[in-house]
Amino acid sequence: MTYHSLWAFWFLIPLVLILVWTFWNRRKKTPTLQFGSVDVLKSVTPSLRTRLMHLPTILKALALVFAIMALARPQTMNTKIRKNVEGIDIVICLDVSDSMLIEDMKPLNRLEAAKETIKKFIEGRSSDRIGLVVFAGESFTLVPPTLDYQLILQRVGEITSASSAKIKDGTALGVSMANAAGRLKDSQAKSRVMIFMTDGENNSGTIDPETGLEIAKGYGIKVYSIGVGKDGPTRIPVYSRDIFGQKVKTYQPFESTVNEDLLSRMAKDTGGKFYRATNEGALQKVFNDIDNLEKTKIDVNKFTNYTEKFPPYLVIAIVLYLTGLLLGRSWLRRVP
Repeated sequence: MTYHSLWAFWFLIPLVLILVWTFWNRRKKTPTLQFGSVDVLKSVTPSLRTRLMHLPTILKALALVFAIMALARPQTMNTKIRKNVEGIDIVICLDVSDSMLIEDMKPLNRLEAAKETIKKFIEGRSSDRIGLVVFAGESFTLVPPTLDYQLILQRVGEITSASSAKIKDGTALGVSMANAAGRLKDSQAKSRVMIFMTDGENNSGTIDPETGLEIAKGYGIKVYSIGVGKDGPTRIPVYSRDIFGQKVKTYQPFESTVNEDLLSRMAKDTGGKFYRATNEGALQKVFNDIDNLEKTKIDVNKFTNYTEKFPPYLVIAIVLYLTGLLLGRSWLRRVP
């Protein structure tokens, strides 16, 4: 409960001062009798009327307190908030080819760095449908656009490289772009976004990147393309089994190349942006940037209904004052 007119409580100060002055002044004017000894009077028990002699004044004072509370207008609030949410549909398209196992990004390699960053991005959204597509030499939809963020986070944690998942290795950029675009084509959201992450260039698939780009453009999808990892000679881990069945990791030379021209055109032609992320910190900044650019539009309308609660206080004040006035002029009347 709140009070609309808090200034009314200032009247309590003069009320207290008046009460103090009244009792002090009445004490000074109390008539006295002189006795040689008061021992006899000590055994006299005060009557009920004597004990209640100040009751009329107390009741009138309480009446004024309740009147002041009524003047302060106590109220209860019933607030209703209506949100008009204009969500965004997002499909994250992640390269899981074996080159994403290159260990030049923390916590372990490019793939694990991407997974951790994607998880943080998903945890920061609230009203957007998010889907997940993975690709290597072929493309798969792990999760269609949904608001079930727990499901998406679970599936992100289960992502492995192409060799571990027993799928064709390679980099099918055109196929994956067409797959992701297909997941967004029926979206009713005003903003449809594809976040496309890869560390290579197209070398597989039945759909070329130009066709995939035209499909995305045709559906009005904005593409944020991210080139992951550093270009140049590096080493790619290769796992095998020794004669005892133990997993052994060795390294093979590998030339890492990101097709920046293609990724840049994908972003430019669809109204998105192209980024290079050569370490885990840069990758996180990229997703932070996308998060700021693609904000969900939320219109909040707040309605507050106030209910006045002063009538009971006013009734109590009137009853107390009349009771005090009646007692003061009848049973508890003071005669000089």
